[in-house]
Amino acid sequence: MTIQNECIGCIIAQSERVCKAIGADDFLRQKITNFVKTSLENADFTLSPPVIAAPLYEQMAVLAGKIDLYDEEKKHATAQALHYIPFLRETIEHSNDPLVALLKTAVVGNVIDLAAEVTFDLHDAIMSVFNTPFACDDSEKLRQKLTTAKTLLYIGDNTGEHIFDALAIEHLQKLYPKLAITYMVRGNPIINDVTMKEAREANIDQVCTLMDSGVNTPGFVYARVSDEAKNLFDHADVIIAKGMGNYECMSPITRSNICFLLKIKCSVVSRSLRAEIGSIICKID
Repeated sequence: MTIQNECIGCIIAQSERVCKAIGADDFLRQKITNFVKTSLENADFTLSPPVIAAPLYEQMAVLAGKIDLYDEEKKHATAQALHYIPFLRETIEHSNDPLVALLKTAVVGNVIDLAAEVTFDLHDAIMSVFNTPFACDDSEKLRQKLTTAKTLLYIGDNTGEHIFDALAIEHLQKLYPKLAITYMVRGNPIINDVTMKEAREANIDQVCTLMDSGVNTPGFVYARVSDEAKNLFDHADVIIAKGMGNYECMSPITRSNICFLLKIKCSVVSRSLRAEIGSIICKID
């Protein structure tokens, strides 16, 4: 997906949220927001929103004197997510369809997004997700592909959300014990995206293989990934790509058997997927 006019205002609003998150004084807030606004005046509309945003976040971190702009928010999101794991685990284990239950467990974590145009309450989302149908429901297609697949690449999105991903992967391994699963994370801190640090802290390496994609963007950009990550992307039997950032970067897609699993939180993605903001999506291309 290429950037749209609405994305410009969204990225500017994100810079304001960054200032709030780091407790910036008026001088630093003005410095950061002016930098972002000036940088976006000549934005390249042939690029995706995550690609446009990446260097802006890197410079905001420099201006703020921080390596990870959202370090405290990520800790809070992780703690919040862990609170719901016993309920979600029990729900999956008692479900008549564990695959759909684990997919909805994974997708509800996509609510945790500090760069979204629209925000949702995590508790409300969890309490309602199992009674909410996918607006685009390719879960049966995914089931068929997983039945014969030998390898699955699961591309993560946000911190906090990764806790739900870990639970989903744990149950995928139970359903498909011969399936080799790799969980891929961002190459460095960008917005609140999950990195190797958070994945290891959550012990995801105990349920599957971990891999650093090498990308510095809030979404999987094929041209920027490491050779190892590129090889896995090219050859995995099935890919699950979480969140809007990955969808924006990977649409139109370059290969088959990619399942986009996300909650729609902006008007641009809403139009692209032809579903309302707030909808949950399980779409295979």
